[in-house]
Amino acid sequence: MLDVHRLVVLRSVVETGSIQAAASLLGYTPSAISQHIAALQRETGTTLFERQGRGIRATEAGRLLASHARQIQTQIAGAETALSDLRAGKSRRLTIRYFATAGAVLIPPIIAEFVNRFPEVRVELRLGKGLTSEPADMEIMVLDDGIQVPAGLHAIHLLDDPFLAVLPPDHPLAAEKTIELGRLGAETWIDNEWPSSICRETILHACGAAGFSPNFVVEAHDYATAVAFVATGLGVTMVPQLALTVIPTTAVACLPVTRPSATRSIYAVVKETTENHPTMSVFLHLLRTVAASHASGAAEWESGREAVSERSCKSVM
Repeated sequence: MLDVHRLVVLRSVVETGSIQAAASLLGYTPSAISQHIAALQRETGTTLFERQGRGIRATEAGRLLASHARQIQTQIAGAETALSDLRAGKSRRLTIRYFATAGAVLIPPIIAEFVNRFPEVRVELRLGKGLTSEPADMEIMVLDDGIQVPAGLHAIHLLDDPFLAVLPPDHPLAAEKTIELGRLGAETWIDNEWPSSICRETILHACGAAGFSPNFVVEAHDYATAVAFVATGLGVTMVPQLALTVIPTTAVACLPVTRPSATRSIYAVVKETTENHPTMSVFLHLLRTVAASHASGAAEWESGREAVSERSCKSVM
């Protein structure tokens, strides 16, 4: 393996044109410079300089190594700058992973404000992978008591998101203000999360506590499709309130569920080493502000989705 320090010496000799000039520039004696060059020639088994009159001239191999030495020094300088920025809490990239609802509701209202504050930071938004061996700077996700957050990560609670029963508009219970979950036991159901997820398991657990297992007759893979099926009268479903803020619901009835209620808990999972860095702190603050606005609106569902959405956007300005 080539010695990086000797490559730096080689570059200096090539670019200054003499051992004496390189020695003066690097603060070495000419003898020390000559020793480094001789050692590098032994390492490479190549002649790096040849005599030219009373001086020396780099060979093709010497010029080639000097070019690579320049690239190596540039990369090292870049690494040192990036490390210095990281220690000072300056990050040039922020990778945020999210699940579908968070991507549609929680993140958009804060991106413009964050980019305005940190125009030099590149925000990478990617669909979540869960707590894998490839952690992002932040992962917005649904957690339950059965999920263990790995060491080095910190789970920060954002909000509890209640599920609402979604019924066809002409359903006998559509005019109710709330609905006891057990009253939906005999209904046909539309499955909205397949394969199974924490959210689906939350619904199944609540239905089990109410004394029944849902009779799924339609399989959908997302909330919007499930709501569209409900609108046609194919069955009923349950959808988190946060998701319903971005799904057309004029053709269905959405009712809070009681006895029991069903709720999913949304968290931001961040690296402990970067949690207090300025960029992360600001992003997390904006995210918690939007989440708190939606959480405070959970008891105001009947006042309309528009008021909740408007309040969320204004809260980060």
